[in-house]
Amino acid sequence: MQRHFDDELKGLKQDILKMGIFAEEAIARSIEALKNRDMGEAKSVVENDVNIDKLELVIDEKCIELIARHQPLAKDLRFITIGMKLNTELERIADIAVDIAQRVIAIADKPLLKPLVDIPKLTEVAQKMVKMAVDSFIKGDVELAKKVIMSDTEADKLRNLITDELMEDYIVKDASTAPRAVQLLLIARFLERICDHATNIAEDVIYMVQAEVVRHHPEKL
Repeated sequence: MQRHFDDELKGLKQDILKMGIFAEEAIARSIEALKNRDMGEAKSVVENDVNIDKLELVIDEKCIELIARHQPLAKDLRFITIGMKLNTELERIADIAVDIAQRVIAIADKPLLKPLVDIPKLTEVAQKMVKMAVDSFIKGDVELAKKVIMSDTEADKLRNLITDELMEDYIVKDASTAPRAVQLLLIARFLERICDHATNIAEDVIYMVQAEVVRHHPEKL
């Protein structure tokens, strides 16, 4: 019975890893669509979200069945319940990638307002944080989870840099740039929210491994 339970836990890990890969790919594709003003690619990100939603439901069902059939305790129970929370966070990240793609669709037929420099940098931070967060869960790696949490400051700084530039150098100086600038402002905000979700995952991983709540308690890091 224990071996069968362990095999099911491994299967759950693989499904969550797959969910993480889907989320990372959605982020990357939405930003590539922005760089290339590719409406077709952006629409593809939106359409593919249904597959991510289906996988979310599959993972949730597996978690519920594992709890119901095996009644796990302590560490195993934390692993499964955190797996459910992580699954939700990843689905939300994928939804945010869809939000980005929809903003791209809104401006895909217009020239870029400015060369994209900081948005791709923020995208790299977001993708890295998501990957590290998922890896920290799979490996039960607290130190990796802490790196994710510490990376959120960099994400906030980049978001603020993008916001300040678009507001001060474009919208304030030339109101006609506002429609395109606002879409880029939203994209930066969405990317920063992705980083927040990755941070949530990392905080849950620390709780899973150490049974210690660090959310809202940075001094514990």
